[in-house]
Amino acid sequence: MVLLGALTAAAQENVATYALSSPSLYATIASPTPLSQRNVPTFALTSPSADTAAGAFAPLAQNVFMPGIFANPTLLPPSPAPEPQEIQGVFENYAWQAYVGYTFVRFYELPNVAENQNGANASVTWYYRDWLGVDIEALGAHGTLGGASSWTLFVGAGPRLRTSLGRNLQVFGHALIGGAYFSPDTPYGSQGAFGYELGGGADLRPNHSRFALRVEGDLLGTRFFQTNQWNPKVSAGIVFNF
Repeated sequence: MVLLGALTAAAQENVATYALSSPSLYATIASPTPLSQRNVPTFALTSPSADTAAGAFAPLAQNVFMPGIFANPTLLPPSPAPEPQEIQGVFENYAWQAYVGYTFVRFYELPNVAENQNGANASVTWYYRDWLGVDIEALGAHGTLGGASSWTLFVGAGPRLRTSLGRNLQVFGHALIGGAYFSPDTPYGSQGAFGYELGGGADLRPNHSRFALRVEGDLLGTRFFQTNQWNPKVSAGIVFNF
């Protein structure tokens, strides 16, 4: 028993001497590294508490299980700004159009009597839909018949339809009814008569601007001297959209 006690004491002394002279897992556990020197992720097990003084949630208190980014919301990276919104392929159709241009009329006074007339026409159109509007037009053309000066005037109003073909091209059609006037006075009838106009054209708008170039072809119908006249009319000019 004395010998066994002596051996046990010697073994304990050797273990103590080895623990003091060389590091080991038990030594590491016995003297842990301070929390401030550790670099390990932690997480929170606590819930936010209401800040009764400010009326808002107080930041979470950091503990050994919580990363600092959750305890301090200011460490969160800012959200990226949203990208600007853009609409592609949409072009403005203006509600009003004003037109002025040159006009050529082949006026058939009688079945076997015709003359060429040159003049101008102007119109104003209001669109209460993108594709449908009201058109008002005035026309004045001058010519010479049998050595005498002659004039043809027309004023009419009616619907106009339009549509776009591509970025810069717009086509339209219209039907106008109104009154016509012809001079000089003749013994065959009144100088005033019923008139109408049927036709259409195209507007070329470079870079989809407010200004456009118009080419138009119409049939100008009148009834002078108890005879119907079907007079071809072509015109070209400038359109202003507003």
